[in-house]
Amino acid sequence: MSTGKRTKQAREGIDPAKAYSLDEAVKLVKERAKAKFDETVEIAMNLGVDPRHADQMVRGVVNLPNGTGRALRVAVFARGAKADEARAAGADLVGAEDLVEKVQAGNIDFDRCIATPDLMPMVGRLGKVLGPRGIMPNPKVGTVTMDVKGAVAGAKGGSVEFRVEKAGIVQAGVGKASFPAEKLVENIRAFTDAVNKAKPAGAKGHYINRVAISSTMGPGVKVDLASLAAPAGSA
Repeated sequence: MSTGKRTKQAREGIDPAKAYSLDEAVKLVKERAKAKFDETVEIAMNLGVDPRHADQMVRGVVNLPNGTGRALRVAVFARGAKADEARAAGADLVGAEDLVEKVQAGNIDFDRCIATPDLMPMVGRLGKVLGPRGIMPNPKVGTVTMDVKGAVAGAKGGSVEFRVEKAGIVQAGVGKASFPAEKLVENIRAFTDAVNKAKPAGAKGHYINRVAISSTMGPGVKVDLASLAAPAGSA
């Protein structure tokens, strides 16, 4: 089947003008994830902010209750006892000057980067390399910390960093298409709740304007904003 035909088929049964309840949107996305691999379920949130203004920057980190379904490779810049702690916690790469040299040479085979505060003057030199990839250690999202064990465990266990892009959009993977629907719903609610709580002081008017979810290869499905709130009585 051609890609065009497959795309057309996937779009059938989805009204692009309609915002579906979260439960219904997840069902539609799962039904259309037909690739030969386990597709990632992605969320895109259009926010009423202009990230060019410092007081409208949205960023943070959230621990998804059911994990991401993705095995992350974690690098830690640390020395001595903290380096040992990082290795014991399951970090894939641990080092100091040697790891800085490796990254400067373009060897970046990791998805998340953590550093102890004392090494930040050295790690700061990697901003031009790690910054564009969105993996520069930052105290605001808990990746510059002395709690190396907790940070590695969080990264491995399903913590997701988010940061608003130029057009006011926040995007992230929130699970796999193979996850049970209720687990995806829980993850999406946790993610949107974290973005809500990260609302910057400078944001005026409507903060969350539009939310859509999709699978890696599937069409986007708009989500009714009111359905994102956890139902009354749920913990």
